[in-house]
Amino acid sequence: MNEDTLKIPQATAKRLPLYYRFLQNLHNAGKQRVSSAELSEAVKVDSATIRRDFSYFGALGKKGYGYNVNYLLSFFRKTLDQDEVTKVALIGVGNLGTAFLNYNFLKNNNTKIEIAFDIDKNKIGKKIGQVHVYEFSELQSRLVEENISIAILTVPAEVAQSITDSILETNVKGILNFTPARLNVPSSIRVHHIDLAVELQALVYFLKHYPNDTENSQEETNS
Repeated sequence: MNEDTLKIPQATAKRLPLYYRFLQNLHNAGKQRVSSAELSEAVKVDSATIRRDFSYFGALGKKGYGYNVNYLLSFFRKTLDQDEVTKVALIGVGNLGTAFLNYNFLKNNNTKIEIAFDIDKNKIGKKIGQVHVYEFSELQSRLVEENISIAILTVPAEVAQSITDSILETNVKGILNFTPARLNVPSSIRVHHIDLAVELQALVYFLKHYPNDTENSQEETNS
């Protein structure tokens, strides 16, 4: 995202890709305008929150008219840097890593996994989902050579920190961590932790203790 988006709340920033995806669908369907109520129904975010999110960027719509789909799509494409390709490296080609390589963000044209790394000799030197798999010994040199800015970690928790330490010597500025390990990094590196086991446990808890609280559960999902 560009510098302007750094001034908005992080919760709003996390919702922008959600809005952008829905606007793409509207554009592809030939729809010219959309109301905050329609957006709310589609993305499961209340209308007041959508209007507040949009207000951080100035007057994006008109009262009584709604929002121009093409204008919003163009605006958020620029805001989210959709015209620039972000190169990503996948580290750890196990079951989850392989799924990522085969998917490779097909619906997101500005994000692409360029290279992958693993220790499995049966995978090294081959392509999975059109992505070449390298051995770990080439990690630092390849990350620098390919100018990778984001790394996805799908490795065993016990090696996550040592791999992260190696990443710190490259141009990587962001890490999407799918391991249970909590990584120690300098303030210049941003880490997003996604622990699937914890998320599942939280979901089970909310289903048990808040079975009818659908409004708040949707807010948790999209925040």
